[in-house]
Amino acid sequence: MLSVSAFRRVVRASAIYDVLMTAPFTTPWTFLLLREHLNALNVSLGGAPLPLFEPLHLLISSLFGSVVMVWSVLRMLDPQPRFGRYDAAARYLFSTWMAWALLVTGQPVLWLFLVPELAWGVAQSLPLRGAGGGREGRAHESLLR
Repeated sequence: MLSVSAFRRVVRASAIYDVLMTAPFTTPWTFLLLREHLNALNVSLGGAPLPLFEPLHLLISSLFGSVVMVWSVLRMLDPQPRFGRYDAAARYLFSTWMAWALLVTGQPVLWLFLVPELAWGVAQSLPLRGAGGGREGRAHESLLR
C-alpha cells in the first residue's frame, strides 16, 4: 500500500518518464530522427527493418505524441491520484496494442516500450493507504467520487 503522497510521486515520475519518451513523437521531424535510431536498435536486436513512414503515419504519431505530452504535463503539474488511475488504464490499453503488434510483427524493439508501460500501469494501480480522517484519508476518499 502506498501513501497518497508516495502515490503522487509515482504519478509525477510516470509523467516525467512520458515527457522524455514521448517528446520525439510530437513532430514529424523529431519522429523521423527517432525512427532511424529505433530502426537501428531493432535490427541490432535481431528484428527486421522498421517500415517507412508515410505522411499519414507521421500525422498519427504526432497526434499521439501531442496528446500524451499534454496529458503528461498535466500529471507533472498536478499529480492527482485519480489521474494516476486513469493513466494506469491508458497504459493497459497501450500495452494491449503493443503486445498485439509484438505478436503480429515480432519486432523486439517493442519490448523496450511494453515492459515500462506495464510497470507504470502496475505502479499506478497499487492500493492507497489513507483510510483515516486526516489529509491522506480525505484525498483517498476523493478518489472514490
